[in-house]
Amino acid sequence: MSRAADRLKAVLNHLDPSLAGVRASKTSGQTITHTYQPHNLRYTNDNDLLSLDQRLFYEKNGFVVIKNLVSKEDIDRFRGAFERICRREVSPPGLLVMRDVAIANSEFVPDQKAVTKIQDYQEDPELFRYCTLPEVLQYVECFVGEDIMAMHTMLINKPPDAGKKTSRHPLHQDLHYFPFRPVDKIVCAWTAMERITRQNGCLVVLPGTHTGTLKEHDYPEWEGGVNKMYHGVRDFDPDLPRAHLEMEKGDTVFFHPLLIHGSGMNQTTGFRKAISCHYASAHCFYIDVKDTTQENIEEEVRQIAERKYGVTDAIRFQDTWALRGRLVKGERVSL
Repeated sequence: MSRAADRLKAVLNHLDPSLAGVRASKTSGQTITHTYQPHNLRYTNDNDLLSLDQRLFYEKNGFVVIKNLVSKEDIDRFRGAFERICRREVSPPGLLVMRDVAIANSEFVPDQKAVTKIQDYQEDPELFRYCTLPEVLQYVECFVGEDIMAMHTMLINKPPDAGKKTSRHPLHQDLHYFPFRPVDKIVCAWTAMERITRQNGCLVVLPGTHTGTLKEHDYPEWEGGVNKMYHGVRDFDPDLPRAHLEMEKGDTVFFHPLLIHGSGMNQTTGFRKAISCHYASAHCFYIDVKDTTQENIEEEVRQIAERKYGVTDAIRFQDTWALRGRLVKGERVSL
């Protein structure tokens, strides 16, 4: 057992549960908040990387921010790759380009002002390099183990709001989109590509909701409309405390797939960019979502996949994920 693991075991054996407490910054996860009994750390693995405070914070809150993790040079390269896609200079296979519902089809222009998000960039060598960065994977290993699959890739280009509040992203749980389990062996890495504040639509999270269950999701009934695939949680306690994750360029938040989160409007004149990847242990397995709350997203994804790949036969939900998944560390086992 490592020295860090020995130290952790000793600390946990001596902690008085009635006195153990965490007081946390809303943006860093470096300090501790709320009462917590840390006898069994469910969500993180023994390692020499995360501090005890960071592990306790993630256990309690479902997220942790690592400051200045990705270099500015790498982020600038990712930005350049994104802009090449927007200018249609390259067209990676399988890439899904999305626009804000408030932008009319007739107003489409081939640059980043028309693109709000790209998904499934795994076939773009430069963008996919984000998913393989050693500095990111070393933290991913803390949550999912040594055999790591990159399952879902995304670069978000939140536009200035067009006046209809459509730049918002409803509160949701990422597990809603995933037909694989176990849930605790999935984690998202989300890196700020510039300074992100409440004004330009930072992430908002409901700390501690990762300890709950997957809730029913659907499109919210918003007056200005909702972007494609932007499902939201149908039922949650609106009085739950929220944390707004203001981040600097290169800061990276790792969060659990059951954590309820979303983002607000971009009230500035610029775009708010972030790049992300959902990782899963290669030991995870696919499940059938029939007769579950995930049936609605299964049907929507199936229809998109049929249009994208030109396949008329029935496509299983898990097949669409098997096409996207890429091994980035260790051995590919089940996924």
